[in-house]
Amino acid sequence: MRESHLSGRRGFLRASVIGALTPWLATAETVAPSKPPAAATFPRPPLAPQPFQLLSAGSIRPSGWLRRQLDIQAAGLGGRVDETWPDLGPRSGWLGGDGEAWERGPYFLDGLLPLAWQLDSPTLKAKAQRFIDWTLENPWPNGMFGPKSNDDWWPRMVMLKVLAQYQELTGDARVVPFMTRYFHYQLSALPDRPLRDWGRMRWQDEVAVIVWLHSRTQDPKLLELAALLKRQGYDWQAMFADFPFREKTDASVVEAKGGKNAFMEDDGLQVHGVNVAQALKASAVWSLISRNADDRSAVRHQLAQLDRYHGLANGMFSADEHLAGRSPSQGVELCAVVEAMYSLEVALAITGDATLGDRIERIAYNALPGAFTDDMWAHQYDQQPNQVECSLHKRPWTTNGPEANLFGLDPHFGCCTANFHQGWPKLTASLWMASADGGLAAALYAPCRVSTTVRGVPVDIDEDTDYPFRDDIAMTLRPASPVAFPVRLRIPAWCRSPSVRINGEAVKTAPVDGFVTVDRQWKAGDTIQLSLPAEVVAETGFNESVSFSRGPLVFSLPIGEAWVKWRKRGLTNDWQVYPTSSWNYGVLPGATMERHPIGERPFAGATPAMTLNVRGRLVAWKAEEGAADPVPAKVIAEGDPVTTLRLVPYAGAKLRITSFPALKADSPAG
Repeated sequence: MRESHLSGRRGFLRASVIGALTPWLATAETVAPSKPPAAATFPRPPLAPQPFQLLSAGSIRPSGWLRRQLDIQAAGLGGRVDETWPDLGPRSGWLGGDGEAWERGPYFLDGLLPLAWQLDSPTLKAKAQRFIDWTLENPWPNGMFGPKSNDDWWPRMVMLKVLAQYQELTGDARVVPFMTRYFHYQLSALPDRPLRDWGRMRWQDEVAVIVWLHSRTQDPKLLELAALLKRQGYDWQAMFADFPFREKTDASVVEAKGGKNAFMEDDGLQVHGVNVAQALKASAVWSLISRNADDRSAVRHQLAQLDRYHGLANGMFSADEHLAGRSPSQGVELCAVVEAMYSLEVALAITGDATLGDRIERIAYNALPGAFTDDMWAHQYDQQPNQVECSLHKRPWTTNGPEANLFGLDPHFGCCTANFHQGWPKLTASLWMASADGGLAAALYAPCRVSTTVRGVPVDIDEDTDYPFRDDIAMTLRPASPVAFPVRLRIPAWCRSPSVRINGEAVKTAPVDGFVTVDRQWKAGDTIQLSLPAEVVAETGFNESVSFSRGPLVFSLPIGEAWVKWRKRGLTNDWQVYPTSSWNYGVLPGATMERHPIGERPFAGATPAMTLNVRGRLVAWKAEEGAADPVPAKVIAEGDPVTTLRLVPYAGAKLRITSFPALKADSPAG
């Protein structure tokens, strides 16, 4: 069934790629032109200084395997979902129609816009421009904006993120006064119409845009508004200070405390996975206004609490829909994955904390692609590290329904269908950052091309690498004229023996706060060669289970897949996936690695760029309702012989075991 799924789509995929990537007709009147990337804009007093800042939108474009991945997104749901899903079709409320008028239009734009400009696609730019123009050209008389069928503050928070990116990409003169008028209106309206539910939990997303605008206008009313949003918003830092949510959320207990509507009150919203993911930026963003060091550093404590009580091997915390404990059979929502990435990207810029880069890469190179089919025409709402079946069973979810881990157009609920688009483009936009001392920082690693301005001089950088599938990264700098500035290179905590060469000559690699700094005069053609050799690591998790990683990549045992079409969904389908091979293995210590060519689809399981060989044997471990039982703490071997198991990168196995029962090397029974 798996083979027929792939072969049946091969012709369609080829046509989709051509359709999405061929320049469609778009004129200067319908698509705002790009402007040359400017230097990064840092917060100005009275805001606190920050060590790094994201480069101006459009400064970084993908190359190598990352470009291929974004091409796949553009040819799949990422570029064409509006053609097959009414919620983003021509009747969208964010196009002036009578269709969906809440968060889905802004969610879609938040990823479509950077994708369109990173790929320089007239087709995708024109799609985004329709939403942008309607929004900017149809403000309410009082300063509000968006569809008049609702006045919820929350979807406007998302569209404000879109407009900030759009202004950086195009310099459109309409954006700053439009946003200023809205913020002034909101400042006057919030006392009588305060934040509620989603907006109350996600206030930090709007404060981040307020900081962006204040850095450009110095409008003091913006800081008044930020303070009001903080007062009305949920206090995430206080929740994490004495973290009470240490076990899987029990829906019946929450409902008993808060009644039938508890999940729209604090009892439910504070354990909602996407809210928690967005909250990872809250303290860091607020620290720019509070100037408080405790606020700035709080994200580390928050991650530690999530890891301790809900951490999964793929870098995420469980939340299906609500915090769900550490069992790798629990899932995590795709919206939580992309929102956690964005929160940590923002927090990395504000704090300069290199460990956040390690976490972003682990999520981006495992949990993000793990939720999609290889062609990105179908996705899951929930993914599981130990995922042995994707079917219409009740499963172990905290509150989600039986469609939650199907692959499809909008399984369970459509928020992720609209919101997943931001994952890869915002990762691309965060690969390099400006530093406050007038330099640049390689914050995350993937192949890309950078164009920015450093100390008044235009600078291009070509970053050539197959990281995370390989260890070496080559950077070629091309300033328009010789210019001196520091370049910071993030050294991941897992790398024990990094090396750096400048124009072929070795330099010292003693990281300070996770970065090696090379401060010199750069001229066109200078090269940086960075090597980040990684070792295979066996990590201990829930019930003493074992998972394997190498650098940012996590590895899983692929289970044979039988893909069964459940229903046709316009240009795509909804799929159930059933296992065709054994999965209930315990593993012995030790692993060996093999490298393979990197395929056109970088994370495809059929062509893994790297594999691990481990030894294992079948153990007593069963599935119920289509989900593997929690990893058994006490392992009983079935008597079968030890066999070699071939593990592939996590995202390449749509059915998989990632966290294994541990067998002892000196015990034949485990």
